[in-house]
Amino acid sequence: MGLWIASLIWGTSFATPAFAAPKPIHTSANASALVDVKSGRLLYSENGDQSMRIASLTKIMTAIVAIEHGKLSDHVKTSKTAVGKEGSSIYLQLGEEMTLLNMLYGLMLRSGNDAATAIAEHVGGSEEGFVHLMNAKAEMLGLTHTQFKNPHGLDAEGHYSSANDLAKLTAYALRNPVFAEIVSTKVKSVPNPHEKWQYSWANKNKMLAMYEGADGVKTGYTKKALRCLVSSATRNGQQIAAVTLNDRDDWIDHRHMLDWGFKYYPLMEVASKGQTLAGYPYAVGNSFYYPLAEEERDMLQSRLVVLDMATMNYRLGERGALEWYLNDQKIGSIPVYDIGSARMSLPERKPMSDAAMLDYKRATMERDSFIHSITSVINALFEM
Repeated sequence: MGLWIASLIWGTSFATPAFAAPKPIHTSANASALVDVKSGRLLYSENGDQSMRIASLTKIMTAIVAIEHGKLSDHVKTSKTAVGKEGSSIYLQLGEEMTLLNMLYGLMLRSGNDAATAIAEHVGGSEEGFVHLMNAKAEMLGLTHTQFKNPHGLDAEGHYSSANDLAKLTAYALRNPVFAEIVSTKVKSVPNPHEKWQYSWANKNKMLAMYEGADGVKTGYTKKALRCLVSSATRNGQQIAAVTLNDRDDWIDHRHMLDWGFKYYPLMEVASKGQTLAGYPYAVGNSFYYPLAEEERDMLQSRLVVLDMATMNYRLGERGALEWYLNDQKIGSIPVYDIGSARMSLPERKPMSDAAMLDYKRATMERDSFIHSITSVINALFEM
């Protein structure tokens, strides 16, 4: 591509308060992992690449695949296969219809296996077709210790993932605003076609009430997988997610893991959008954030890679990239432009397309309209 690399590599220092060196952390889990959501950096891992049964943590993948491939305002019709699904349920009835958005709330808050099956059949055309989408997404995300056989997580041979893979998946999913909104919801009311009252689903994730800043994600249990949990929390603008598999003390362990992550690996703004590069007529095109332990901050280095003038990206206004390294490992790259370039005013890439966000708003408005109409009827009855 005609790239050349500037010969200078310079360190970056931070004026930050002192933090103690990270202390060792242990859990009661057979496998565990901790990840910074924004950067995707794995902060801690124990037996993290061990493939294990994951129970309903499977539904994290089910939800994000459905959000990305489905239309949230679509009405999902419950089949006989979905109604008869064993395990946890939201008690859908044969032929019952519900928007995909509301079905996703039943999936993630109440861990409905019937909802998982109905979603899979609707979005994938069949359960098998949807599982293909799940595995394709796992491959795209680089989840090398993961394979799905169903959308709900009931024990099946060849159905597994690892703590590290689930941490990567969760970090990816939480960057989607619809997924993040669903898993952070404590109680959800949705239309009930069978009764005069609405469904009311309380989230099974106790971390939402137990931990300051908690905002997700999913519980799981089967007799073979035992207790599994993915939780997340946001403090001071940083979101961290914790994963444990087969953990008898998961609520306690997750509190300790999240506390440890926030204390020892705070999220730092390494570069800010518009910042100029000393000695070069360039400015940084995007902000770059990364969680760093205190002793790592003086080891962070950057390298400017300049584009050849003959390349298409150069003609479109890009001048190169500022690459960041920690312990000689590349941790990120951000584009650079001419100082004052019009490209600097462009917004950063959105997590959802405008069409997908519009559909989400349409699905939400449909639900709110239903609730308003029911409320109006009830009020009218009281006024008679």
